[in-house]
Amino acid sequence: MDDQTRPLPIPGADDGRVPSSAEPTGAPAAYDRDPSWTYSWGPDTLSPAPRSRRVRRVALPALALALTLGAGGVGYAIGRPDATTPTAGAPSQTLTGGQPQTAPDQTEEGQAPDGQGFGSGVPQGQLPYAGDDPFGSQGQAPGGTGSGVDTSGDTSGTASSDQVVGLVRIATTLKYDGAKAAGTGMVLTSDGEVITNHHVVAGATSIKVTVMSTGTTYTADVVGTDATADVAVLQLEDASGLTTVQTDTSAVGVGDAVTAVGDGEGTVDHLSAATGQVLATDQQITTQSEGSTQGESLTGLIQISSDVVSGYSGGATYDADGEVVGMTTAASTGTDDVVGYAVPISTVLRIAQDLEQGVQDASYAYGRPAFLGIGLGETGTTVQGAYAGTPAARAGIAEGDTITAVDGTTVSSGDQLRSLVSAHDPGDSVEVTWRTAAGATRTATVTLAEGPVA
Repeated sequence: MDDQTRPLPIPGADDGRVPSSAEPTGAPAAYDRDPSWTYSWGPDTLSPAPRSRRVRRVALPALALALTLGAGGVGYAIGRPDATTPTAGAPSQTLTGGQPQTAPDQTEEGQAPDGQGFGSGVPQGQLPYAGDDPFGSQGQAPGGTGSGVDTSGDTSGTASSDQVVGLVRIATTLKYDGAKAAGTGMVLTSDGEVITNHHVVAGATSIKVTVMSTGTTYTADVVGTDATADVAVLQLEDASGLTTVQTDTSAVGVGDAVTAVGDGEGTVDHLSAATGQVLATDQQITTQSEGSTQGESLTGLIQISSDVVSGYSGGATYDADGEVVGMTTAASTGTDDVVGYAVPISTVLRIAQDLEQGVQDASYAYGRPAFLGIGLGETGTTVQGAYAGTPAARAGIAEGDTITAVDGTTVSSGDQLRSLVSAHDPGDSVEVTWRTAAGATRTATVTLAEGPVA
């Protein structure tokens, strides 16, 4: 029987959905996910990050995304098609026993209807482990290498001036979630190319990046993302002369000393550091979303004993020489011994290079997707609401209406609708046909907007 996991909460987050008869409260963005009201798991955010589906509650230890969320509603918007291997950000692996932790420093901004929200702000998923503690006497997790490393003595504190060089705090606005979020990132080039986790920016309608060593804040654009590896590349506007991180792409080994550095629990004015060591390599973690039989997995991860908390997402995992060997992504919750996960920096750099060069791959998405601006239910194409100011709202599409065709092609599912919209770019015009709640048929030509980050 698989252990259970859930994405990491965010300081000040509430995953409850606040419904509105006029407009869906959730991140509507052409994301690669099912057409259902969703709970996002994000960085240090104030609301759900768009890539997760509504998740199942399970009273077991949880793997969580290492980012912080703020309060806000959840929803779904039509846009980017599903990636070949969907993964909404890595949940961290958990030990057996114990209960899932709630996010620290949470604030509620709305009450979710019965059965629709979790006060903890931490959607749960499922780990691909069976039976006993996966880090037992041998510490061997399926598909990876590990050993019984003693994690006692690992410490956390404020990052040093050397450790923050090349690191940034990423603050996002999730307009359609009615929330804000934050995480960490790393500067790759002096002119402002930044790498972070996909789940840190998923659902964002605006992104601000602060260089922690100088305090300078920039507006950032999304170059591209790979949701299946939980990697995103950003470009800071008008940046120059930035100090970059130093990386080491050699493989780490079990027992190697590491330090994870990031915006722990959304501290804003400084970064935190958590020492530890490598517990295992080549690890896989999976979240299981409610209403889905397929888990969302990250593979090839480094498992570390560092006390990773929300807000570390996208930050550096340093080796003993102060070089970046991984991008911190997830952490366990619900047990005394925290286990963190990092994407190897070699993987991150390979993907970043592809995205810089515009390589076409089923897992890659570039820029921001085309956006219609409606929220759908779990099945079919009946509209739960149209987001104010979006193409759908301007066309008169409203709650209770059912989308029946796009450019003359009949649609009966959210997947079909998403696929047709995602084939376009923002600014393209499409003909949308719908049946009103009263039974009348309407058709309108709409100009697709730029949606939240997919």
